[in-house]
Amino acid sequence: MDVRVTFYLKKSETNADGCCPVMARLTDGNHSEAAFSAKMSVPVSSWTSGRATGKSTATREINRRLDELRASALAIYKEQSAIREVVTAEEVRDLLLGKASGQVTLLSYFQTFIEHFEKRVGVNREKGTLRSYRYARNCVSAFLQAQYKLSDIPFTALDQSFIDKYDLYLRTERRIAPGTIVLLTTKLNTIVGEAMAEGIITADPFAGYEPKRPERKQKYLTADELHRLMTTPLHHPTLYHTRDLFLFSCYTGIPYGDMCRLSEDDLEVAEDGEMWIKTSRKKTKIDYELPLLDIPLHILNKYRGIAPERKLLPM
Repeated sequence: MDVRVTFYLKKSETNADGCCPVMARLTDGNHSEAAFSAKMSVPVSSWTSGRATGKSTATREINRRLDELRASALAIYKEQSAIREVVTAEEVRDLLLGKASGQVTLLSYFQTFIEHFEKRVGVNREKGTLRSYRYARNCVSAFLQAQYKLSDIPFTALDQSFIDKYDLYLRTERRIAPGTIVLLTTKLNTIVGEAMAEGIITADPFAGYEPKRPERKQKYLTADELHRLMTTPLHHPTLYHTRDLFLFSCYTGIPYGDMCRLSEDDLEVAEDGEMWIKTSRKKTKIDYELPLLDIPLHILNKYRGIAPERKLLPM
């Protein structure tokens, strides 16, 4: 049921000149009704069937403004209906009059969160996590444009239907892998949680939503595959560089993120002359130490002194 817009005169406030205020009434079927001032006055004698009558310039201007008001109300109702199943006449009125202009919107809040997060990178937040939040925001922005032709929406417009449509968009339109969808919806859920903590919204749109998680498969290289990887001729120097770093990870068990952090300070020489790496995991902060076998030690010596800031490897 579309919203209906009608205009009438508030004759109880007719002034000495015979003019009275024009009122607008929004009705959404039998569900809701809202009235407000159209912020103009007309002579009672020049008003018929919800329109100003006559051919004067003033009359034409009044009717033009009424038409604009009706068109704006209908456009707002259409936009909101695309997002939510139920839109009341009061909500359309508040948006039309600008009362909702102070509402916090999803993407603007998301961007503010990212800006605050960025200031903490290097202190207690990681640059990689910042990138994932930016990517998540861009995906939500693309979804709003594709699904609703909107650049942003009020936080109050979020419900489970919105989340379900976003999930479907990521799976079908963007064809994003299930694991990445979990990441994207988790980031959005974090933003929603922050907004709920601040009292911006009270109902959790993620209530009842459970993303389809991919089945985890343990991946490994056999000894034969590792040998083939080490001995296969490559066609570009960059590939040799990449292979060396991957092999270093294979023979030490150190993941990419921790390899990026390795520095000269993490090397120690034992009493027997064997070289060790002693440091802590980036994610868990757990200390670890391991001896450098021949192959990773060879790779380390090959690239030592190339990376800036006393890093061990040019990642």
